[in-house]
Amino acid sequence: MKATMPMSCEPEGELVMRTVAMPKDTNFNGDIFGGWLLSQMDLGGAVAARRLSKSRIVTVAIDAMRFRNPVKVGDTVCCYAKLERVGQTSMTLKLMAWVNAGGVSDERCCVTEALFTYVAIDEQGNKIPVFRADNPRPESLV
Repeated sequence: MKATMPMSCEPEGELVMRTVAMPKDTNFNGDIFGGWLLSQMDLGGAVAARRLSKSRIVTVAIDAMRFRNPVKVGDTVCCYAKLERVGQTSMTLKLMAWVNAGGVSDERCCVTEALFTYVAIDEQGNKIPVFRADNPRPESLV
């Protein structure tokens, strides 16, 4: 059974990445390549996951990615992250990518969203708890 997420009318969570779509990132149709957009979302999610775990992290899963609208050259792409779940070593974040057309419009459009799961790791690449003695669980998550 596929996971589905209801479409939000406004960005949810924290702004974790903002960039401009450039000509070098286009596909053969002249639209921005979906893989580029996915990588921007992964980078933004990594910012949020690293801040929460205060450790190195790795991406272990991306669920239910659906491209709803194309991104054009010159669009400002904004990625938002919202914490959905924290496990012992993992964090699942809802990542949403929104664009401002041409980078100058006040109108925003959600172009994709997905659930990204990250795992906290130590310097040797071993899983570690998200919350530990040197990184206690924040009061807001109790």
